Amino acid sequence: MAQWLGRPVWAEIDLDALSHNVALLRERARPAALYAVVKANAYGHGAVMVANAALQAGASGLCVITADEGEELRRAGIEARIVVLGYSPPGVAEQLVEFRLTPSVHDMDTARALSRAATAQNRIQPVHVEVETGLNRHGVMVDQLVEFAASLRALPGLQVEALFTHFAAAEEGDKSFTRGQFRQLLDASALVPWVTMRHCAATASIMDNPELHVEMVRAGLGIYGYHPAPGCGVGMDVRPVMSLKTRIARLQTLNAGDTVGYGRVFRAMQPTRVALLMAGYADGLQRQLSGTLEVLLHGQRVPVLGRLAMDMCMADVTQVGDAAVGDEVVLLGTQGSAHIDADELAAKAGTISWDILSGVSQRVPRVFLQGGKVVRTTSLNQRA
Repeated sequence: MAQWLGRPVWAEIDLDALSHNVALLRERARPAALYAVVKANAYGHGAVMVANAALQAGASGLCVITADEGEELRRAGIEARIVVLGYSPPGVAEQLVEFRLTPSVHDMDTARALSRAATAQNRIQPVHVEVETGLNRHGVMVDQLVEFAASLRALPGLQVEALFTHFAAAEEGDKSFTRGQFRQLLDASALVPWVTMRHCAATASIMDNPELHVEMVRAGLGIYGYHPAPGCGVGMDVRPVMSLKTRIARLQTLNAGDTVGYGRVFRAMQPTRVALLMAGYADGLQRQLSGTLEVLLHGQRVPVLGRLAMDMCMADVTQVGDAAVGDEVVLLGTQGSAHIDADELAAKAGTISWDILSGVSQRVPRVFLQGGKVVRTTSLNQRA
């Protein structure tokens, strides 16, 4: 693997784990159709390869946040239904229609632009309407829904395919607010009975609340192998899909009093063997991890010293006597019996696992594994 890597940092994506997770969540969601959320480059995992693997594992469709993300999947040959959950301005209407994407529509300007584009391309354009039930980001208020839906229905070339909402606190222990949002969606649906599809459940509700599944669910974090919160999805064996790895690029011994990195915040108190690792915050190791980050070498946890830099960091490998240049170092994942996951990194950085995973940057090559073998690699200059 080192032979093809120009810079020794890469993410390994276990497609078998992904397929396992999709199948597990699909079974939990039945009879609702499961759509895999592959926005933000599939939470950092690689959108095209993940989308194909998720569909092969039984996902009925895909969700993205922008028209560009949907176009990427279409250009890669993916034919499944793609729902664009985010705001789509009028200027992307032709793109949405051309690439057969199903947008969420919240305003008449975008709706009219979609109608013009669909009519020009001689197509029927499906749209989903988000109902605002408490997240207060975007969506149509329940008391405005009937008029808005009727206006959409009257536009040539448009078909209102679904209503949906987005839960604000589904991963919390107290589900009362979530159930209230669900009741609002049902009430809204009763006002426009001619719209026959609804969706609201994401990973937390797929795992814990089958009564909220209705016709479709949107599986995000769970398909990448994580639970949204402690106590959520107890007993569900989802498996982390991503590992982040690097190699030792250089070894040196510091003398007592020598310092490491910007700001000289680490000072050696005794002779210290230090390994240079070619991964930094521009790769996905958040700078907030400075002073707390550990990595795995030869199955042992070793501390990262000083401040994380944009492109590299330094680890204390004094206790690993046989450490050598070229040795594999695990930043996220498993080595031997030791394990570091995104939940641990998130807790140390004061953030959430979604942030850790999606923060692995585009310049980090992805190595896709299936059946223990490399089936594809992608980098900035080699896309799946």
